[in-house]
Amino acid sequence: MTFKKYKYYFRKPRSEIVKDIFKAIAVTGAIAIAATSPYFIVNLLKGFKKFKKYSKKQVYSTFNNLKKAGLLKIDKNNRQIYISLTEEGKKKAGMFQIDALEIKKSEKWDGKWRLIIFDIGELRRIEREAFRGKLKRLGFYKLQKSIWIHAFDCRAEAEILTNFFGLSENEVRFIESSNIGDDIMFKKHFNL
Repeated sequence: MTFKKYKYYFRKPRSEIVKDIFKAIAVTGAIAIAATSPYFIVNLLKGFKKFKKYSKKQVYSTFNNLKKAGLLKIDKNNRQIYISLTEEGKKKAGMFQIDALEIKKSEKWDGKWRLIIFDIGELRRIEREAFRGKLKRLGFYKLQKSIWIHAFDCRAEAEILTNFFGLSENEVRFIESSNIGDDIMFKKHFNL
């Protein structure tokens, strides 16, 4: 995957309707709509409350644009229309999950530091830079170029990132430690 493609995946969606469509399809796996009339969008709007805030034209236009972009697959079978994500669409839907990641700050710090140590080879430089950029956006503090630290529980978020980028345990390690030496600077950074 080229850097331009990764850059595309990390952009914010241009409209909320795209997010809503991807969430609806990603959660259900596929949407099946009775196709008794050519106005199947009306049936879609009746089935999903989230879509009621959009005009019929917006929904129809967005579905067509996503289909043209190769992100949605629309099949007709026995008076049913099945809408599902293509492989490229699944990647985009996964990106929405990555964009929504957030590390919650607990009221009381548990005294543990969370370190992510990674060694991602030069052949996967794009993934490495995207991974590093996402750590920074999540509030990690750079200890060294490939060692990042956080004060709050973030194991689940680290696993989601690791899986999304297809990184192995040999490439990324998650460590919790109560002692990392002089941590005054880190405590100040995390307001502890």
